[in-house]
Amino acid sequence: MTRTPSIPGVHAGSAPRVRAAAGLLVYLLAGLYFGVVLVKSEAASWYRIQEMFRFQSFHMFGLIGSAVLTGLVTTQLLRRSGLNSRDGQTITVTPKEKGWRRYVLGGLTFGTGWGLAGVCPGPIFVLLGSGVWPTLIVLAFALLGTYLYGVLKDRLPH
Repeated sequence: MTRTPSIPGVHAGSAPRVRAAAGLLVYLLAGLYFGVVLVKSEAASWYRIQEMFRFQSFHMFGLIGSAVLTGLVTTQLLRRSGLNSRDGQTITVTPKEKGWRRYVLGGLTFGTGWGLAGVCPGPIFVLLGSGVWPTLIVLAFALLGTYLYGVLKDRLPH
């Protein structure tokens, strides 16, 4: 009979919890890295975002373009690889629905909020972590908008 080695302080039935905690640690570290990249690339800078909307600088367009290119390549690799998730399920990328209205209305809504707040949802927590406390107002309205979408989603074009 083989016996699995025990970890001091960890009970035999808690191995899935330890694995889940280790997985969460990986996500935390990836999120911290992403936050540092956002700050160092100035993607979380209100001034850089305003320069972009005023067509005064290529900086943000270059960052967004590289993100789109990275997303395209990653999506194609995921579609072709047949990789499994941590739970053992095959990762699939579902195709987008046809039509233009939902994308135009969603883009206009997102862009209006981005232009008014000077920040998209990605860097909200990065800015809070950097001590930019007025971003709490942006977070509150982002949460309100998400809630309102949940309430109104059956009446919106999809």
